[in-house]
Amino acid sequence: MTPPKCTLCKTQQTNFPVKVYLSSYNLKLCQKHFIEWFENRVATTIEKYRMFTPHDKILVAVSGGKDSLGLWFLLSRLGYHAEGLYIDLGIPEYSSQSRTYAQNLASRIQRPLHVVDLASELASIPELRQWSRKPACSLCGTLKRYYMNRIARENAYTVLATGHNLDDEVAVLWNNVMHWNMEYLAKQYPVLPAEGPFLKKVKPLCRISEKESALYTLFHNIPYIKPECPYSTHASSLENKRILQQLEEEKPGTKITFYTGFLKNLSPLLRHPERISSPLTLCIVCGEPTTTEVCAVCQLKQKIQGDNHPPS
Repeated sequence: MTPPKCTLCKTQQTNFPVKVYLSSYNLKLCQKHFIEWFENRVATTIEKYRMFTPHDKILVAVSGGKDSLGLWFLLSRLGYHAEGLYIDLGIPEYSSQSRTYAQNLASRIQRPLHVVDLASELASIPELRQWSRKPACSLCGTLKRYYMNRIARENAYTVLATGHNLDDEVAVLWNNVMHWNMEYLAKQYPVLPAEGPFLKKVKPLCRISEKESALYTLFHNIPYIKPECPYSTHASSLENKRILQQLEEEKPGTKITFYTGFLKNLSPLLRHPERISSPLTLCIVCGEPTTTEVCAVCQLKQKIQGDNHPPS
C-alpha cells in the first residue's frame, strides 16, 4: 500500500512522511508543513482580529503548560517584543515543575520572565482555600487576572496575551450558551480592548486546537507540564471539553465551526457589553479595577490580616 503523502508536499514535488492528520480540515501534513501551517494560522489570527503590531510591548501569561509556552515561543519566532509572566500558585510539586518549565523556556529564547510568588504576595492557593468560599478554580482565576493586569500595567506593556486555545474557548462558549449568560457571551471575543486601567487582552491561539498546540510544542522540543492542575479535576470545563470532543470525533470540524460561527454571527450583536456589564471603578485600597469599592483580592487580604486563623 502506498503511504499517504503530505497534502502540501504533493504540490511542491517533495516527499516528507506524513506526521499529522488534521481531520477538521482534511489535511495530511509532514512535520515541516504542519509547523508552517500552525505558524501561519496564528499569524493570520493576530492580523484578522488586529491583536497587536510589532510596535506593541506584549506580556504573555505563561503557566508552564503547552499552550502558553508554545505561544511565547512562537511570538518570539515571529519577531514580536514578547516577555513572560509566571504566577507561582504555591501548589506542591505542580507549581515548582511549571515554574521550571517557564524559566527554562525564558532562557532558551532569551526573553525576560516576571515571576509573582503568590505565597509571598498573599498566601498559596492551598492556604487561601481555607479563607475563601470560592471554588479553587474561581479563586485562582480572580488572583491571576489581578496580578496579570497589575504587572502588565506597572511595567508599561500595551497588550496581555494568554494561551487560551480553541478547546478552551468552545468549552466556555458552550457553557455560556447553555446558561444564556449574556454578560459573559458579550465579552467572549479574541480581543478585549483596553478599558480604563484594564489592559488590552488577546488570545492568539483561539483558532488552534489542543491537539495542534501539543504537536507544535512537541516538534519544537518544548517541555511542559502534562498533568492537569490537581484542583481542576472536578471542573465543569473538563466535562464540557469531553462532550465537545465526542461531537468532534463524530463530525470533524464541529468545534471550529461552532466557534467561528459565533464570532461571525452572534458576537457583533453583543458588542456593547457595557449595556449588561457592571460598571468598573477603582479599588480604594490598591487602585486596581473592580466592580465593588474594595476589590476581591484586597478583601481577601483584609480577611487574612484581620484574623490569624482561617474560618472553621
